Amino acid sequence: MTNVETPTNVEAKAEPAIDQTQAPAEEIRGVQHFLAPIVWDLQALAISGKQAHWHVRGENFIAVHELLDVIVDHAREYADLAAERTVALGLPIDARLQTIAANATLPEQQEGFQNYGPTVQQVVADMDAAVATVREAIEGLEEIDPASQDVATEIERGLVKDRWFLSAHLATD
Repeated sequence: MTNVETPTNVEAKAEPAIDQTQAPAEEIRGVQHFLAPIVWDLQALAISGKQAHWHVRGENFIAVHELLDVIVDHAREYADLAAERTVALGLPIDARLQTIAANATLPEQQEGFQNYGPTVQQVVADMDAAVATVREAIEGLEEIDPASQDVATEIERGLVKDRWFLSAHLATD
């Protein structure tokens, strides 16, 4: 058995410094203003997408059920990308459940079982709200931090593609 010493006098560490290699601190704080809402909306999308995944019914069940899992996974990955960009710049991200619930822009979701049509419409509306938040960030980040804008652009591309795949289930022809 290996002896591992535990430090007895660990000093509290200072907050990480804001990375000022790309812009002054006040501009970098603007990144947080635009990326935090992306995190909130995408975390909310992951939760509402899972709710839809569990409650979808109808003839397109398996296709929609499985696609919702993909959308949830992507929402989580994109939220992580935005959060990690923020933290990499030395800024905190508040993604606690109560913060997400208080700030997400997604519409309220129906509870219980639903046919695939209303389920798809609901998740597409959720995705539209998230895309609007991301597009606002893309516009706002242009002058603040081009690298963070690239992160938002990458997220927008993926969300739009997922939205396309899901909304195709509503086609009538």
